[in-house]
Amino acid sequence: MAELERPQRLQIMLTDEELGALENWRFERRMPSRSAAVRELLRRGLASDGFLTAGAGVKSQDFGIISPDKKADARSSNSKP
Repeated sequence: MAELERPQRLQIMLTDEELGALENWRFERRMPSRSAAVRELLRRGLASDGFLTAGAGVKSQDFGIISPDKKADARSSNSKP
């Protein structure tokens, strides 16, 4: 079997809204795959300044890719009368 170029695998869980945001970002930028989009977002995030440092006792569920106000906007725009 051929040696993988990227032998490490990372599994993450996303909400439907988070996955939708990732897919929209990916397609708007014509990224070839979901993995490529995630790698690009990680590269950009790691290169940026001013990122948050997790405090003691913070849980994984406290970190999302969609801010709470944008989630509310998405829900209200999806619920048409």
